[in-house]
Amino acid sequence: MIHAQFDPAARQALAAKAVEAKLRKDLSWQQIADAAGLSVAFVTAAVLGQHPLPAASAEAVAELLGLDADDATALQTIPTRGSIPGGVPTDPTIYRFYEMLQVYGTTLKALVHEQFGDGIISAINFKLDVKKVADPEGGERAVITLDGKYLPTKPF
Repeated sequence: MIHAQFDPAARQALAAKAVEAKLRKDLSWQQIADAAGLSVAFVTAAVLGQHPLPAASAEAVAELLGLDADDATALQTIPTRGSIPGGVPTDPTIYRFYEMLQVYGTTLKALVHEQFGDGIISAINFKLDVKKVADPEGGERAVITLDGKYLPTKPF
């Protein structure tokens, strides 16, 4: 049966426990995703409390991390989503994404609406990818792909 959680503290506690196990076992997010058989972005978000995992994936992640059966069950529950409390984020990495949306949010909205019409980009039917590439000017660059299904607004 599918269950939903309404107390974000339970998933936050499980996320902390899972990250501690990840560190203790010196695992990468990719290794955890490989065990789950799903994308690294989805599994990372799930372990951090933002998505439910399918049963087989939850059990594989729990086994890899040394979590118990109750934790494997909790990984399958639909969480109360949202990992950033109100206000401006203080973590520098998360703040930069916030800053990007502050600077480019209206531009993204204008371009999406011009190309697609009135609607939204789904964060449910969605894929996320992060790649590290060489910068021709030296150093490295982050290429972040946000791939969401467009959902038009429908009059009713």
